[in-house]
Amino acid sequence: MKPTVTHIHKHLHALYSPEEIRCFVRLILNAVCGLSYKQQILGKDTKISANEKNQIYVIVDRLANMEPLQYILGETEFYSIPLKVNPSVLIPRPETEELVDLIINSTVSPHPSLLDIGTGSGCIAIALAKHIPKAVVTAIDISETALQTASQNAQQNKAPIRFMQADILNTQKTTTLFPEQFDVIVSNPPYIMEHEKDSISANVLNYEPHSALFVPNDTPLLFYDAIADFAQQKLTLQGRLFLEINPLCDTSIIDLLQKKGFSQTEVIRDLSGKNRFISAKNI
Repeated sequence: MKPTVTHIHKHLHALYSPEEIRCFVRLILNAVCGLSYKQQILGKDTKISANEKNQIYVIVDRLANMEPLQYILGETEFYSIPLKVNPSVLIPRPETEELVDLIINSTVSPHPSLLDIGTGSGCIAIALAKHIPKAVVTAIDISETALQTASQNAQQNKAPIRFMQADILNTQKTTTLFPEQFDVIVSNPPYIMEHEKDSISANVLNYEPHSALFVPNDTPLLFYDAIADFAQQKLTLQGRLFLEINPLCDTSIIDLLQKKGFSQTEVIRDLSGKNRFISAKNI
């Protein structure tokens, strides 16, 4: 096993940090060889077959081209839930786990009805369905391929979720899809402005879906405006809206929500100290 680990470090050290490479090693050896982290530590002299070595070398070559390991392996973990991922959906971020945690700890209704707008891999919807007892969860996305992935993930995790294809930017049409109202509406919409692309790492810029990442420079609140209009009509009285945001737009989003009549608008920092989430209440 040691020569294989050395190969991984040798071919990736110029592109990734030592910490990232150590993480790659753990995940690759687990995925290809079935070795747990404990087995990797205790079995440094474990023999790796020629077939396994070839698989690992292919993975390393793809990593050298800055392809995300999650896409290479076809899976990741979010809120301790295994998920399938592919280039039709964003790779879930740790910050979004914080958003899920915020909702779980804020939801007090005994049978809450929740809507996830722009579900992607289904990570938020599935985590909420798994961790909020008796929750009724609906998730929408404009992408048919994303909904297929989300549906597979929900089935794999035995999470009963209603998935629907809808374009939140066509607010009027999307509103007519739902006769009911929701206690909680959540969204992690596209929010990175085009001019920020220079600061985005190559593995994100070259592989993850731009439609789920970027908004025009002149309309950075494009999705928040549409989501707020929808939430005005489809949140229950005192229902809650939760948003993941671009920290550069925190004040503008708060102003937008307050002008539309939302109350108790609050900016919430993530663990790194950035203004990353907003919660608001329908009045």
